[in-house]
Amino acid sequence: MVQKYQSPVRVYKHPFELIMAAYERRFPTCPLIPMFVDSDTVNEFRSEDGAVHVIERRCKLDIDAPRLLKKIAGVDYVYFIQKNSLNSRERTLHIEAHNETFSNRVIINEHCCYSVHPENEDWTCFEQSASLDIKSFFGFESTVEKIAMKQYTSNIKKGKEIIEYYLRQLEEEGITFVPRWTPPATDPSLETSLSCKKPAASLTVVVPDPALKEGLSSEPLSTPSGAPEPTAGTPDDKLDADYIKRYLGDLTPLQESCLIRLRQWLQETHKGKIPKDEHILRFLRARDFHIDKARETMCQSLTWRKQHQVDYILDTWRPPQVLQDYYAGGWHHHDKDGRPLYVLRLGQMDTKGLVRALGEEALLRYVLSINEEGLRRCEENTKVFGRPISSWTCLVDLEGLNMRHLWRPGVKALLRIIEVVEANYPETLGRLLILRAPRVFPVLWTLVSPFIDDNTRRKFLIYAGNDYQGPGGLLDYIDKEIIPDFLSGECMCEVPEGGLVPKALYRTAEELENEDLKLWTETIYQSASVFKGAPHEILIQIVDASSVITWDFDVCKGDVVFNIYHSKRSPQPPKKDSLGAHSITSPGGNNVQLIDRVWQLGRDYSMVESPLICKEGESVQGSHVTRWPGFYILQWKFHSTPACAATSLPRVDDVLASLQVSSHKCKVMYYTEVIGSEDFRGSMTSLESSHSGFSQLSAATTSSSQSHSSSMISRWRFC
Repeated sequence: MVQKYQSPVRVYKHPFELIMAAYERRFPTCPLIPMFVDSDTVNEFRSEDGAVHVIERRCKLDIDAPRLLKKIAGVDYVYFIQKNSLNSRERTLHIEAHNETFSNRVIINEHCCYSVHPENEDWTCFEQSASLDIKSFFGFESTVEKIAMKQYTSNIKKGKEIIEYYLRQLEEEGITFVPRWTPPATDPSLETSLSCKKPAASLTVVVPDPALKEGLSSEPLSTPSGAPEPTAGTPDDKLDADYIKRYLGDLTPLQESCLIRLRQWLQETHKGKIPKDEHILRFLRARDFHIDKARETMCQSLTWRKQHQVDYILDTWRPPQVLQDYYAGGWHHHDKDGRPLYVLRLGQMDTKGLVRALGEEALLRYVLSINEEGLRRCEENTKVFGRPISSWTCLVDLEGLNMRHLWRPGVKALLRIIEVVEANYPETLGRLLILRAPRVFPVLWTLVSPFIDDNTRRKFLIYAGNDYQGPGGLLDYIDKEIIPDFLSGECMCEVPEGGLVPKALYRTAEELENEDLKLWTETIYQSASVFKGAPHEILIQIVDASSVITWDFDVCKGDVVFNIYHSKRSPQPPKKDSLGAHSITSPGGNNVQLIDRVWQLGRDYSMVESPLICKEGESVQGSHVTRWPGFYILQWKFHSTPACAATSLPRVDDVLASLQVSSHKCKVMYYTEVIGSEDFRGSMTSLESSHSGFSQLSAATTSSSQSHSSSMISRWRFC
């Protein structure tokens, strides 16, 4: 594999001619580079007017490698050919170098360039690129590659120091100004290359200057966060080292190279807007600066952002009032490192109510808007605090967390949100402070943690009870003055307190689809209409015995009877029921019937659970451990009143009521899932005991235990 390196633009705040005078002092040898033993001039050319000077040297290097490896290779020194092409007229120096030793086994190429800064002719820019391709090396290819990269990066770091050293040496000798080249016809008497004239520029050399970027009126190298990105292909779209240090942080030479190469690739291949530099850097960090992996994930994210118009979400989307009232989270000042601080009172939030009232897509969109706002706040804090801030801190208060938060559809929606955020907002979480974790937290953590990246998990700090108030607690990360009041702090926190979402705000899947939220292509919940004489049925095929069927449904209108049947043979393909002569459709949901009218109970199919009567407004959650493979049918049937069921003869009132079909219509919203029994063991207990947790949300709670030992059904009635 070919290793490549591309440096940022390093800016020296000195004229080109003075930098060249300092550079020439590196030859024939440089004591600041111990591995650079000596150099001999092989070829030299100088134009008649003196504007062009080309010199070729053979450089002798003492590579810091294991003695055994040198003995196997049969060499003590490595030789490189370096060709320097100085053009004083254009004020450029191009340096090309390649290895002479082992050139048939290892190919090393390097190109460097000194040139005048495009916006300030008294400044000098330096760029460097290199490639390493090891064909074969006595079976030590990997070792040689590591040694070469280590040596190269260490010399890169020294490059700037060496120029600064010789600039100071020139100053000590009284040389502070070098005149520019002029044509002989204009000034034939000009023969000296150095003089001691009044300096034209300060000798303060290459000091990181936070204001450098702001001082460049047309942003020649790169723009800070929030400024327009330069267009691809222009000479002014390069990153300089001072900008990287000021806005992106301290990076190793190889990390800088990965950033620049990926940025260049994006400019070449993506004709539209590319991410800001700090966001590109996040993808690289998330993939340990593996440029190919970072490129793949970033391209997927760019496609996703474009498809769903995420860049405009803060300007075009307003959170529903339900979220503003019941989503217990919000931004709250910043931590001690200057990171934006987001507070989430998860224990006080009705996750089930939010999913039922809004759907997963609206919740996802809200979480995306939070992340987009976080990116914006990071940019602002970078400018305010004068240092790179690319992530935020999240404070999660778990007081009030109980079994109701382990509601499986809610956890599943959470996992989907985590998946989307991990894929598109990597390395945005700087620290996660989890406070007042209750005993039930390990169960939730077991469900969620496998979906969280290892790098992210290492940023979690978990405190049980009041441990956050002791040493190593909250005060180590957040100033006392901004600790929220609900954590015994002094600062009033404007984050909503959450609470129970009114059941009147619950909506069906069809109603949610009408909102035209297309960020996700599927919905956890489906809705169905149940009519008298026309139950709604769904088919679940079980291949392995002891699988677990789980369900969760709300009875939105009317009373229904819930049944579970088993059949060894598959029913006919589902058909939409038109209710015969009534020709009644189901605008509020599907109505599918699977059990053929000619089937007989006990012969063609069997009941595996006792019927469960569910009243309007009830939420039912349960599971069934299957005993046999085959086909299981979950059925919701219209529940008739006892008076109607007492006699086989219809009453006059019943006949009249049958003409008003709307009174014989029920609505249910349901979710089902089939999982292996081995994966369900950890959730059996939570489902069995979840009614106690939900009782805190409801005004009245009922529970029902079925006689079948392999099944658990629990339900809650919200009044």
